[in-house]
Amino acid sequence: MRFTKAHGLGNDFILVAEADAPADRSGWARRLCDRHRGIGGDGVVLHAPEPDGTRFRLVNADGLPGEISGNGVRCLAALAVRRGWAEARHVVHTVVGPRAVEVAAVGAATYRIATDLGRPALGSRDVPAALEPPTDRVLDHPLQAAGRAVRVTATSMGNPHCAVFCDAVADDALVQQLGPALERHPFFPQRTNVEFVTVLSRQEIRVRFWERGVGYTQASGTGAAGAAVASIVSGRAERRLRVVCDGGALEVEWPEDGSLKQTGEAEILFDGEWIG
Repeated sequence: MRFTKAHGLGNDFILVAEADAPADRSGWARRLCDRHRGIGGDGVVLHAPEPDGTRFRLVNADGLPGEISGNGVRCLAALAVRRGWAEARHVVHTVVGPRAVEVAAVGAATYRIATDLGRPALGSRDVPAALEPPTDRVLDHPLQAAGRAVRVTATSMGNPHCAVFCDAVADDALVQQLGPALERHPFFPQRTNVEFVTVLSRQEIRVRFWERGVGYTQASGTGAAGAAVASIVSGRAERRLRVVCDGGALEVEWPEDGSLKQTGEAEILFDGEWIG
């Protein structure tokens, strides 16, 4: 089985043709993503050709399917342009809908990609979050997690997100303790991705991530988008801002009542052959 390894700001993926994946993908993906006995990655991206671009299917490191990954979409878009499968402007088809991308080479194997991530969903039913009666937004909602009282702002970018605002940048202990507790909190029936957000200014936020089905990651595309949306709807930031992750920065713009646009880099690392 041939594969390509790529990353977006340190959020790394194994890209495999969908036709080469086995029918039972769970254990297979877990083994591929194992950083000691496999290739190592935060997830496996399965791809196939589409008339206007590519098809994207994600299996997270825990072997469970994911709806979408912003960094994964960028990695696939970069690979598609590099291999000549698609034009610089094309569409990546995910299970939550098509995502238009525009790819520009900025180095030997590095690409800068602008992605239309679609309209964020804010309603509790759409996230989803367990609120009765349902609400049109989930803003600074109080929860108890890991023995702490926290407030969360929940959004969806096609996958669920939960932002926790912190006065100082979250340390490793907080991420490792609160991340898994919120990921599997009963308030989130489909689990959730967790963003620890520190507002640096109205144009810049600092975010650390705990991803559903993966754990700590150096960056997250949809997580950065979710953190930006949470900052905007709670009145903490402007609609155009820079999101600084452990692995680098993403640019986010969310016009009022419009689609969220995100721009960042992806790097193709190497090709290989899995013989296991």
